[in-house]
Amino acid sequence: MAEPATAEQQRTAGAWRAVVGFGVVSLAADMVYEGARSVTGPLLASLGATAVVVGLVTGLGEAVALVLRLFSGSLADRTGRYWGLTLAGYALTAVCVPLLAVTPFLGAAGLAVAIALVLAERTGKAVRSPAKSALLATAAAQVGLGRGLGVHKALDQVGAFAGPLLVAGVAALTGALWPALAVLVVPGGVAMALLLWVRRRVDGPRASRERPTAAAPVLTTRLPRRFWWFAASSAAATAGLVTFGVISFHLTREQVVPVAGVPVVYAGAMAVGALAALATGWAYDRVAGRVLLVLPVLVVLVPLLAFSDDLGPAVAGVLVWGAAVGVQDSTVKALVADLVPAGRRAAAYGSFAAVQGGAAVLGGAAAGWLYERSLPGLVTVVALTQVVSLVLLLVSLRRPPAG
Repeated sequence: MAEPATAEQQRTAGAWRAVVGFGVVSLAADMVYEGARSVTGPLLASLGATAVVVGLVTGLGEAVALVLRLFSGSLADRTGRYWGLTLAGYALTAVCVPLLAVTPFLGAAGLAVAIALVLAERTGKAVRSPAKSALLATAAAQVGLGRGLGVHKALDQVGAFAGPLLVAGVAALTGALWPALAVLVVPGGVAMALLLWVRRRVDGPRASRERPTAAAPVLTTRLPRRFWWFAASSAAATAGLVTFGVISFHLTREQVVPVAGVPVVYAGAMAVGALAALATGWAYDRVAGRVLLVLPVLVVLVPLLAFSDDLGPAVAGVLVWGAAVGVQDSTVKALVADLVPAGRRAAAYGSFAAVQGGAAVLGGAAAGWLYERSLPGLVTVVALTQVVSLVLLLVSLRRPPAG
């Protein structure tokens, strides 16, 4: 007869159940917003947007998704309503993305409505991310933060791969973008149903009403200085990482890739991102934050390759972009979780994202502006920001942990 599982084995199994459960939810949700994100540039361009507008909107969208986490993260830690915020954020995404399908039929108002929906979807990301990340980090810490977050990100990227392919397939069959956006209502509904199922399985039916009063005193603890050095480093990396909206604008304007092919290229980037998350997550549990030294190098390579007029280098640039995104969205979060007290993780993720958000809107607007005027200038500016990012990262890794 098999021996009964020990308490440690049960805790580990429960932790993996939470990690995989959140990963499957992210898989379905990523089909929705990454499917739309893969064609945001061409969609906005078809509605009359210029490269500067596309860069500003996509940069502002990332800023909204990041800066608002400063408030939603603090709210999650203060109220303990991690599940409520997670559910609300996913619901915004599930509703706003399919509504983009109506924008081509709104005439002159189409561009404004599309911009509003893009920003609303990013708001949903801001609402849910700190709370979900805190729930996920608590589970992942029991199996290794690097591995746990890496596995979650890999599942997440499966959806980020499948969603753009779905969009590409529907767009190719119909010859238009709006049906491809409309069909995303299906994975959106699946994501919400799965999230409710995970909530019941992971924490029980009363989890959303529980407030962690025992952890409340931790809320007065200041975030460590080393955390802020790392946040500044990541902000510089974010500012230099050109948004896919600008990249896809280039790919279609210069006819490097047909409009229906842009989501396919994006899907490839998401697949590379999954591999990068797994590889750097595995390395993080062995060499800690030093694995992140690769991130500035990846960011520098993106404009050097992606803005080529030749298919091979341009696709290579998009794949490098995907690798950088995969590292940013997984292994970076592992170091954040290690730098702060457990009871301050949601607030830390919110503050960290707010710093990144300010950098994202500046970087997105600058990338669009420089793209129209000087590609060598764009490459130079990106390289300089990554030198700053690398120096700040080295400083944050060498400083002793806060006592």
